[in-house]
Amino acid sequence: MYQKGFDADKYIEEQAQYILMRINQGEADRLYLEFGGKLVHDKHAKRVLPGFDENAKIKLLQRMRDQAEIIICIYAGDITTSKTRHDFGITYDLEVLRLIDTFRKYDLSINSVVVTRYEDQPSVNMFINKLERRGIRTYKHFYTKGYPTDIETIVSEEGYGANPAIEVTKPLVVVTGPGGGSGKLATCLSQLYHEYMQGVKARYAKFETFPVWNLPLKHPVNIAYEAATVDLKDVNMIDSFHLEAYGEAAVNYNRDIDTFPVVRRIIEKITGEEAEYKSPTDMGVNRVGFCITDDDVCKEAACQEIIRRYLIAECDYKKGKISLEQLSRAHLLMRDVEKTVEDRAVVQAARDYADYKRSLDDKYENVVAMAIEMPDGTMVTGRSSRRMVAAAAAVLNAIKKLARFDDELLMITPQVLETTQKIKTEKLGYDRSSLNLEEVLIALAISGTNNPSAEVAVRKLDQLSGCRAHCTAILSDSDEQALSALGIDVTCDPEYVTTNLYSH
Repeated sequence: MYQKGFDADKYIEEQAQYILMRINQGEADRLYLEFGGKLVHDKHAKRVLPGFDENAKIKLLQRMRDQAEIIICIYAGDITTSKTRHDFGITYDLEVLRLIDTFRKYDLSINSVVVTRYEDQPSVNMFINKLERRGIRTYKHFYTKGYPTDIETIVSEEGYGANPAIEVTKPLVVVTGPGGGSGKLATCLSQLYHEYMQGVKARYAKFETFPVWNLPLKHPVNIAYEAATVDLKDVNMIDSFHLEAYGEAAVNYNRDIDTFPVVRRIIEKITGEEAEYKSPTDMGVNRVGFCITDDDVCKEAACQEIIRRYLIAECDYKKGKISLEQLSRAHLLMRDVEKTVEDRAVVQAARDYADYKRSLDDKYENVVAMAIEMPDGTMVTGRSSRRMVAAAAAVLNAIKKLARFDDELLMITPQVLETTQKIKTEKLGYDRSSLNLEEVLIALAISGTNNPSAEVAVRKLDQLSGCRAHCTAILSDSDEQALSALGIDVTCDPEYVTTNLYSH
């Protein structure tokens, strides 16, 4: 379960080397480096490339902090629709705030936040006000007039010129965002325009992670990228421009390939020179494929991610977050790698345990079960009860196993659980008395002050990081976030615990 297939140290060294090469190449005074994917906490890369350091990119930038400053882009539409980052269960606007805090911890210079394709909407203006009143410089960029066909208008005062110029001072400007479609490319090109209008030579490049250009088109790692971006309708393709220029097959994705002729013409119009790039692959700095040490391990991990994304899509469809077309796309991608949800072993373990409990007694008819696949590959299960939710029961059972405690051992006294439940229902007004995972872990920590077994169990929580879990019903937001904080990779069946449309 924990086999490595990727060399994280080699990756950081090679990416750093190639970025420095781009900075020092040519006569430009400044490089705008668009970061594709997550700059920090890239859990997708960590899942599909076992051994990948989820913070590799920011550690790389930390090495160059004296030369670099960061611009964060967020699309106004993602604010109004409350688009969510699955890994943390938080909306994109909150993810921007989290990114700022994280960059500060790494002593990286934050230039500003850019709201792209800005429209005068209350939620967007509230977000801008929140940032500015906390001392974060904020810019509004509008939809570019003439884009994508009218190059004369795009590269003019009516196009990029309508956007305010972002004041930068360092030779490396990193442009990132909370997710795909944040407007990073448009922000880079707008800045190139303003730089040249001020007599400053600047260049553009892209820090890429996925798709991996030198892996086969249908490699599971590349298919996993498509599964992760079904909402953006990204499709991997052979880069025809690269093939024509170099006679070499390279994988890229539809949006980059479709926009490349336009991007190249815009850059040539801005600089007055022939573009340095002959293909969208040329624009990228991507050494991922050279750092895979065990292809079979990465293939299997990527297949698991494709199944995971399909299970997430099923739940998102149930919640009304995605369309049937997007769900079908996720299913087709899973079929492309000849997998079913049952190939994620923890799924069947959870379902089997729920069926077993229901077969014992009618009182378990509505039981919810969770299974956790332990580091040694064994399964630990837990079920919902009047005391606690299935996630809490499964986690308690998992740390009992790690501590080699007997199943019957009580780590939390019934009195602590009862008192906590009373506060929850009688004082805080919750409808359901069952304690969620966070509440149970707090109770466990309190019990540790008097119970040595509970204290030992708490110390075992770290060993659950990287484990897979599955629940037979849709988790509450609080349980999903708690499991994520523990590093547990959880999926769910698309069923609700209750028929109530609102519960507290």
